[in-house]
Amino acid sequence: MLHRHPFLSLLTVLYLGFVGLVTLTPGSDQPDYAGLAGRVLARLERYPGLDPLTSRLSVERIEFLANVGLFVPLGVFLLLLVGTRFWLVAMAAGIVLTSMIESVQREIPGRVSDPRDVAANSIGMFAGIVLAVLLTLPAAMRRRRERAVRQA
Repeated sequence: MLHRHPFLSLLTVLYLGFVGLVTLTPGSDQPDYAGLAGRVLARLERYPGLDPLTSRLSVERIEFLANVGLFVPLGVFLLLLVGTRFWLVAMAAGIVLTSMIESVQREIPGRVSDPRDVAANSIGMFAGIVLAVLLTLPAAMRRRRERAVRQA
């Protein structure tokens, strides 16, 4: 699997390193993401046209959405590596990975392990898997038609 897709494998490993950097570094070494989210939210609240969006947002929701977004690319990469037939394997791998991250975070100073992060990351994995399936669907349908023509 990894030898058939070396560039995608490398990209996946690099992205896993990025996820590790964001999720497993001590809290004191981390940028103040909550402060950044609060400043962005305060800036957006200045525009009345964005009230429907900003009235529903909070720092906690922004953090949840960021956790979802962090794992969307990983879902895409894993599905492309294992193939659409094994989408459940990609999903299980993502859930195991996020559970391991949250377990390790308990031991890292300044980090907080939160079960909602597992849910958000799993949602992101699932969204990435769905996105990858949708992106590869036309090629899969074309290959299926070509196989059917060759067999006929």
